[in-house]
Amino acid sequence: ERIIAQLQGFDVGATGRFSGGGGDVGQGGASQAGPMAAESASKYRGAQGLDPKFIAELEKQFGFDKPAWQRFLLMVKNYAMFDFGRSYFRDESVIKLIGEKLPVSMSLGLWMTLLSYSISIPLGIAKAVRDGTRFDMWTSNLIIVGYAIPSFLFAMLLIVLFAGGSFWQIFPLRGLTSDDFAQLSFFGKVKDYLWHIVLPVSAMTLGAFATQTFLTKNSFLDEIRKQYVQTARMKGLTENRVLYGHVFRNAMLIVIAGFPGAFVHAFLTGSVLIETIFSLDGLGYLSFESIVNRDYPVVFANLYIFALLGLVVNLISDLTYTWIDPRIDFETREV
Repeated sequence: ERIIAQLQGFDVGATGRFSGGGGDVGQGGASQAGPMAAESASKYRGAQGLDPKFIAELEKQFGFDKPAWQRFLLMVKNYAMFDFGRSYFRDESVIKLIGEKLPVSMSLGLWMTLLSYSISIPLGIAKAVRDGTRFDMWTSNLIIVGYAIPSFLFAMLLIVLFAGGSFWQIFPLRGLTSDDFAQLSFFGKVKDYLWHIVLPVSAMTLGAFATQTFLTKNSFLDEIRKQYVQTARMKGLTENRVLYGHVFRNAMLIVIAGFPGAFVHAFLTGSVLIETIFSLDGLGYLSFESIVNRDYPVVFANLYIFALLGLVVNLISDLTYTWIDPRIDFETREV
């Protein structure tokens, strides 16, 4: 329908009706008279006035000449073999497009996960040691406020403040690298890349470390109250030796085991809006453009990849618990 409408000169984009461009498809089709328009009107309004032979060729090109059940079985078979077809509007293999965009989204997710862990673990330990103090209460309030702020709103605030919106022009507004990236030295490329990801990663990290911070704090509190910690203190060990020599290893088991899940959560949830706002050419931005353009092979392939990654990483996270802590297993026991 979109291709037919474009051939007829109608703007059917996501913002076409709001901007007033293109006119109405139904009115344009109604002005077409003749037997061809009457014959094609029974299918969809965008096909009015076009040659039925051309419509038939178009249906065959996109597979709509087959029954629905046959198309579904063929899609399941192709998806099992990671054959997603070709993009309607880019005329490229979908799997090739995803392979080109995947490193951008993975780099953002990896940096966000590392940054959130580097903040949440020391902060959670400090909150556990100072449990009930003013430091604990104030940091809890700040973490909750940061967790409640949507990442895309914080991203727009960063753009206004630091990307030339109204105040300072410190960081670039869009893109992952500069135009002269290929001519830079190795250290220049590293500096340029880090300079470009400061704002996107900061926007994604704002609410990402809240869960890990409270998880670290509660894990430390549970371990601190156990008998072996009291025994270590009675032996005359220093507080740092007790915390980082005994408590840390046991308290970090559940936090470390959740690293794969945290990475995929960051990779899937924050990429679409952040990549769109900062014009980063990753999977999130590709998904947004594909939805607007109704490029269904790319849309379905992204959903398939995201769902598959989520299932695999959740399985890896569950297995990681058993690898880190041998006391955990999945065997059934009779009471």
